[in-house]
Amino acid sequence: MADQFDLVVLGSGPGGYVAAIRASQLGMKTAIVERENLGGICLNWGCIPTKALLRASEINHLLHSLDAYGFAADNVRFDFAKVIKRSRAVASQLSGGVKFLMKKNKITVYDGDGKLTGPGKLSVAKDGKPVAELAAKHIILATGARARVIPGIEPDGEYIWTYREALVPAALPKKLIVIGSGAIGSEFASFYLNMGAEVTLIEVMDRILPVEDEEVSAFVHKAFTKQGMKVMTGAKVQGVRREGGGVTAIVEAEGKVQEIKADRLISAVGIVGNVENIGLEGTKVKVDRTHVVIDEFCRTGEPGVYAIGDLTGPPWLAHKASHEAVICVEAIAGLHPHPLEVMNIPGCTYCRPQVASVGLTEAAAKAKGHEVRVGRFPFIGNGKAIALGEPEGFTKTVFDAKTGELLGAHMVGPEVTELIQGYGIARTLETTELDLMHAVFPHPTVSETMHESVLDAYGRVIHI
Repeated sequence: MADQFDLVVLGSGPGGYVAAIRASQLGMKTAIVERENLGGICLNWGCIPTKALLRASEINHLLHSLDAYGFAADNVRFDFAKVIKRSRAVASQLSGGVKFLMKKNKITVYDGDGKLTGPGKLSVAKDGKPVAELAAKHIILATGARARVIPGIEPDGEYIWTYREALVPAALPKKLIVIGSGAIGSEFASFYLNMGAEVTLIEVMDRILPVEDEEVSAFVHKAFTKQGMKVMTGAKVQGVRREGGGVTAIVEAEGKVQEIKADRLISAVGIVGNVENIGLEGTKVKVDRTHVVIDEFCRTGEPGVYAIGDLTGPPWLAHKASHEAVICVEAIAGLHPHPLEVMNIPGCTYCRPQVASVGLTEAAAKAKGHEVRVGRFPFIGNGKAIALGEPEGFTKTVFDAKTGELLGAHMVGPEVTELIQGYGIARTLETTELDLMHAVFPHPTVSETMHESVLDAYGRVIHI
């Protein structure tokens, strides 16, 4: 006989476990099915361990820049194995935290692969052996995504890596190629560069970080180059050879073909949804380019089946998955939540320098027919940034010239990933330029660049 629940969640990433907790809070008898580690890719192989690594690389950079602050140290070195070990320990700690939250919220956890077997039914198996049969009126699919594989550049786990292998290398490669300059590619390129590797970043588009504002992309490109990274844009990798204990990438750029040799290569060219082997065959769930199609309340075409997070459409961000989880569960519970406004979701890239944005880029705003007012403020004009020794970067704001609506905000520089939420809140509250002008920003803080950028859009900038 099947175990009975009000809601079953398949996958325990930042979408799945949040959905389970919110459902429990609303009085639903809830189960979650996870085949690997609680917390999913984000906590175990993505967001969290990469930030632990990036923190280590920031410290390494700082230790080699001590003279600028009046300090000196001899024989500065690091133990790369310990750097990796700390990253794994951080991931393990947070995964354990999710396990505690499941117990605290009385959520039943099943260890295994889940698969839809009929209306309101889901089976669980581990290593091919049956674990349980579950029944629930509502089933949320939160199976996430995995790295996209390009023919001819198939990861082998040794010389050609995905994010997984890049997180747990046996040693620091002397030379590294990174294909793809989105958030994942740029973060790994930045980490390995700041740990001492010689890095080549290859992007097929005409600029790196292509979803960001063009000025931000150009700034990061220049910063990466200044740091010693080789950046290639408008470049296509035709193939990769494994030879001599390393790899050789055949790259076409500017009409010429060249070979680039390295010890290792990271492929970071996007993701595909985990839609296989979860029982979608024979259902009314629609899949578009490996991602499940949903409505504004995360409902699929199959009654009683929902989908959230990276399994669905972009943006593929952990915080988007968590917010979708709450919307989905509250809609199931009849609470009438507001649909997710995608343009109010901040995006963050934790390379050096950090990048953060929300809303429309300047080009996108103009393409939508907006007459815009644009403000900019460089960090070199900010006292706190100068005191930190990190005066490179800027804040940019884009407003509708007629209504004063904040259409978008774009930041590059120290800790901007911690600041962008201010603009996210402003957009959610439908704040205008006057509200932002009248807000009092504390001094001295890097957040003052946010205020000055707004002032600059209206000809009232003070400190530049």
